[in-house]
Amino acid sequence: MKTTENLSTMHIPGPLSSDPGTEEKWALVQRIAASEHFSRSVRLRDFLLYVGRQAVSANSSELNEQEVGFRVFGRSPDYDRSQDNIVRVNATELRRRIEAYFASAGQNEQLILEIPRGSYKPVFHHRTDAPQPTPEENKATPLPAKKRRWFRSNLIPGWILIASLSLSVLSGIWCLILLQQNRHLRSLQEPWSGKPAVASFWKNFLAGNGPIDIVLPDDSASVIEDITGVSINLNDYLSRNFLRNVQSMPLSDDRRGDVFQLYNHNLVTFGGVRAAQQIMSQIPPGYGRDLYWARSYTADAIKRDSVVLIGGQKSDPWNYIFNDQLNFIADYDGRGGFIRNRHPQPGEQDTYSVFQGKGEDFASYAVVAYLPNPSHTGHVLILAGLDSDATAAAAEYLTSESQMTRLHQLLKHNDTICFELLLKTSRLSGTSLHSEPLVWRAYPNLY
Repeated sequence: MKTTENLSTMHIPGPLSSDPGTEEKWALVQRIAASEHFSRSVRLRDFLLYVGRQAVSANSSELNEQEVGFRVFGRSPDYDRSQDNIVRVNATELRRRIEAYFASAGQNEQLILEIPRGSYKPVFHHRTDAPQPTPEENKATPLPAKKRRWFRSNLIPGWILIASLSLSVLSGIWCLILLQQNRHLRSLQEPWSGKPAVASFWKNFLAGNGPIDIVLPDDSASVIEDITGVSINLNDYLSRNFLRNVQSMPLSDDRRGDVFQLYNHNLVTFGGVRAAQQIMSQIPPGYGRDLYWARSYTADAIKRDSVVLIGGQKSDPWNYIFNDQLNFIADYDGRGGFIRNRHPQPGEQDTYSVFQGKGEDFASYAVVAYLPNPSHTGHVLILAGLDSDATAAAAEYLTSESQMTRLHQLLKHNDTICFELLLKTSRLSGTSLHSEPLVWRAYPNLY
């Protein structure tokens, strides 16, 4: 897999244009790139500098997604954009950070830079260039009603349609939740005030190099595994080979259509959203943090940064990287999920499966693993539940002072060390989710 190139080695557009104001535009691009909004994201800074240079170069031409993917993100010149949306995902975040710059450090800039939606080439205008609306234009104009789009009933089964629409709505809710959480975090200096055990863990986690990457599960991949009955390993996931393999599977045309429809949606369960919210609440303002879908994450980032992987390997194949180091693995065998205990100790089970009792009594399991990243420059936190509620419970466990105090006692170590923890999560009718540690492993010498 090709990794993101550094801007100093990638192809740079030609010399600056001789048009008046070109130097002023390029200086603005450099100021934005040097601001705090890009200080902890090399990928987005390279993206901005590349398209900015293109916009002011003498041989300026319209930029397209294929070119940006090749020049900035190290993709092959003929990569399949329908299967790899890395440029679109990062362009959305790039526009957001540019807007944040002009709302803060760049609020007195007279020259404005924008990247219009549907384009990757920046445009410049002065603040006074914006036309003032006329009284008639100020009047509210009703928006045209959107046409309804109906799905063919013979293409997508009802349960998949309902799941897709529900999860898409949850994605919107997730965005609102995280926006509210970010606003709240700006007013906090240290979210662990009065929680010494929680503070000890999170200060250690945040001490690594680079930003904190939070990787959301790809629940589209999870449902695809349910349809095909075939597990998706990391290599097939990154290369999209599993989509090509669908063509040779003994599936009906309708089922194949379901697979491709599902893959075209970035689906995430509400439990994954809640877990991300819990983790975000523990990262104080001033720390770089980037949110990714599993399919847009990269190998160079997991080697360089500290990362939180939300979900088991069925929905987040990046977990496969650490399987050799783990004793407890959230697995799936086609009948359901279970936790595999690779080396049971006396009194431990070799597997732990979801239990559905009478009424609404319910027990599930989640793995919390704290390890070094592959290059030992940062940390990896894995939150892998057998269902999304268990994953959310694992994230909540790491924010509880009483639970983290007990964890230090279980590990018999005063300082934060690497560990694995198997949690049993239970939900009773009328009560909230509860977690308790069942078995654990301590690794004091991994660093």
